[in-house]
Amino acid sequence: MSKIVIVGGGIGGLAAALAVARQGHRAVVLERAPEFAEIGAGIQIAPNGIHALEQLGLGDAVRESAVHMRELRFMDGVSGEHVVSLPLTEQYQRRFGNPYVVVHRAELHTLLLRACLATEGVELRGSCTAVGYEQDGGTATLLLESGERITGDALIGADGINSAIRRQLVGDGAPRISGITVYRAILPMDQVPPELRMTTSVTWWAGPGCHFVHYPIAGGAYLNLAASSDNHATEALAGVAVGKDAVRAEFAGLGEDAHKLLELGEDWKSWVLVDRDPVADWCDGRVTLLGDAAHPMLHYAAQGACQALEDAVLIGELLDCSADELPQRFEKYNAERRERTAKVQLAARESIKLWHPRGQAAADRNAMLSALSADQLHDEVAWMHGVRSFGLNGEQK
Repeated sequence: MSKIVIVGGGIGGLAAALAVARQGHRAVVLERAPEFAEIGAGIQIAPNGIHALEQLGLGDAVRESAVHMRELRFMDGVSGEHVVSLPLTEQYQRRFGNPYVVVHRAELHTLLLRACLATEGVELRGSCTAVGYEQDGGTATLLLESGERITGDALIGADGINSAIRRQLVGDGAPRISGITVYRAILPMDQVPPELRMTTSVTWWAGPGCHFVHYPIAGGAYLNLAASSDNHATEALAGVAVGKDAVRAEFAGLGEDAHKLLELGEDWKSWVLVDRDPVADWCDGRVTLLGDAAHPMLHYAAQGACQALEDAVLIGELLDCSADELPQRFEKYNAERRERTAKVQLAARESIKLWHPRGQAAADRNAMLSALSADQLHDEVAWMHGVRSFGLNGEQK
């Protein structure tokens, strides 16, 4: 049995702890915050993410607690035209093996946290701020801000886009500022006009240099609102309160229906979106990275959590080994994950070209999308949603 030190108690870190504990290893999870908790709003989980959760023993629990979507609905945010919907019902589920669901981040985190607390071999520690690591031929040691040193057989950095472990391992500086600001709010569903509730849809309203997405969370009790503006922001900001009037002005280019929902939002907060360029190597001997620490991406492909879950499952599968073999297994993990995760990172960036055209370019986009059949739409997402195992030779439908 090896001791695996995991930095970061978010979705990826807890999933990794479950995965390695299921192989008989001891997982010690260190979280910077005093308590293990998750902030943020809704997230989407495609079938590949649910397949990963199944392998962690949580598939049924997520399917039961999540809201199941029937379509990804694309609207022209200026005219209000329904351009196309990607259906998520029987045909989609037969092909990809699971539903497409949405949850509040805290719901998914709580399921993972409870599973860790119930799993022998998982230790959770809060108030532990990582600043770096050291290693020798047989161990890896996490260095904490307090001066404490925590030594294990291996170390996994799951400490997010501003990872202290990545800073030392990759050394690629600050994240890339996308120039896009996203404004988020949560709205009680009973305040939404019945004709705009769309309780089984993830709905996008695409406009000139901006778009607006919403979907239900918390069992359908709330509507999660996220509106993105390509406003050339130059400073990385997170969770900054913003007034309703400012949001309304930012999205003046959207039409009446989209604005009806934007008007209802309260307590808006803003984030300037950041990501990083893909890198080929995120391993250093007995130290590796996972999730946003390894391959942070914009949220537009709705795959950030799914890719972290895939990472965790594959690490668990590969760590059926002795402590001596851990560096080689980490190298294999890196080699088997870098191409897929880089493709998702770049696809998330490229998707902005779908959301933000204006004028004739928007009309051409609408014509292109509306001409696609359900099968063709499913083909477009199959490489992301259809994977059921997460290495290079992963099964895809």
